[in-house]
Amino acid sequence: MRQLDGPFGTAFELIASGDATLMGIIALSLRVTLTAVVLACLIGLPLGAALALGRFPGRGAVIVLFNALMGLPPVVAGLVVYLALSRSGPFGGLALLFTPTAMVIAQTILILPIVVALTRSVVEDLWTEYREQLRSLGASRLRAVPTLLWDGRVSLLTGVLAGFGRASAEVGAVLIVGGNIAGHTRTMTTAITLETSRGNLGLAVALGIILMALTLGLNTAAWGLGQWARGRLG
Repeated sequence: MRQLDGPFGTAFELIASGDATLMGIIALSLRVTLTAVVLACLIGLPLGAALALGRFPGRGAVIVLFNALMGLPPVVAGLVVYLALSRSGPFGGLALLFTPTAMVIAQTILILPIVVALTRSVVEDLWTEYREQLRSLGASRLRAVPTLLWDGRVSLLTGVLAGFGRASAEVGAVLIVGGNIAGHTRTMTTAITLETSRGNLGLAVALGIILMALTLGLNTAAWGLGQWARGRLG
């Protein structure tokens, strides 16, 4: 029991004191993940809407591909980015490997299929429901996109929160492309892995508590949004 008290006691001391190392790791993790979420939304929302409303050869295959990529293993995403950014890769000259930028790219690849697939599903359903009304108002498929995205904002935001949760909890991709360098590319998940192997359980437990609190907060926000939408929109 004493052995269990030790790491937890140290963890709460680190959190309460605002330990600089702990805060630095948390700040980097949030910066990388939030940037990846924003990039995934900027690319994924219009791409998902285009897949929902557009008609072109191979559309079905593209939809199946994005649905399949939602289950892309993080280590595979990390390996692909590593090969692209390594010295012998096509983008090796940019010297991005083992930087926060490489971690953002890897996490964006993980989140993007979730945003695209969810946006396609939401916009497609809304277009089926409102197609006649929008056409009677003179809205083409292209002009209807902003209206449909706004009408489906609650469902889309819930999906974005799910993407944020996946990115913030993943370790494989950021470990491969970031290198887990102290003070530079060390995130909460990679730090937990390292500190546990070192036996520095206090810092690992502190980061675990913060990560679990973050996950709980995201799920609470998603649940609250769903409840609010059902009460407000019917």
